[in-house]
Amino acid sequence: MSVFTPEGGRPTGRPLPGEYAAYAADDIAAVPGDDVVEALRLLAGQTPALFRSLAAPAARGLTYGPDKWPLKSVLGHLSDDERIFAYRLLCVARGEERELSGFDENRYVAAAEFERRGLEDLLAEYADTRAATLSLLRGLPASAWLRRGRVNGYGCSVRGLAYHIAGHELHHHRIVRERYVPLIDVR
Repeated sequence: MSVFTPEGGRPTGRPLPGEYAAYAADDIAAVPGDDVVEALRLLAGQTPALFRSLAAPAARGLTYGPDKWPLKSVLGHLSDDERIFAYRLLCVARGEERELSGFDENRYVAAAEFERRGLEDLLAEYADTRAATLSLLRGLPASAWLRRGRVNGYGCSVRGLAYHIAGHELHHHRIVRERYVPLIDVR
């Protein structure tokens, strides 16, 4: 089992069941390769490209159904979720023993008012968030990657939380492609 080290640049290895929430298993399985740092680095280019290709629908507030988020809110949510999971990852990596709480993403999106912001502003925030996450991950000692903790009722590892960030982002890529893009194609 290889683990990323800044000196050796080895892959992080894939998390095993029990290193992440069971609900995230399919999303984590969708993350390619065995190096989450590289996966997140690649997504840092793919996500802006996806949302820029949908700039006009995003500006119109396109959503695929009642009570579903518009595209800019999806993008803002990605930054919120990454910050929260990076915080959780940091806590576990540093040996936090208390269980970390969950959050209500719908309340966060409602309070953030992402729709009032420009797409490029949200993309800049996304880029800053990703840069901070990558810096955190690259600085972790090898011993931290398999460190265990508890989050919102489930056991996890630092590696599992990092893969959650990538898997969650890919989950939203699929939703955008499957549910938003077809609406654009018929209009």
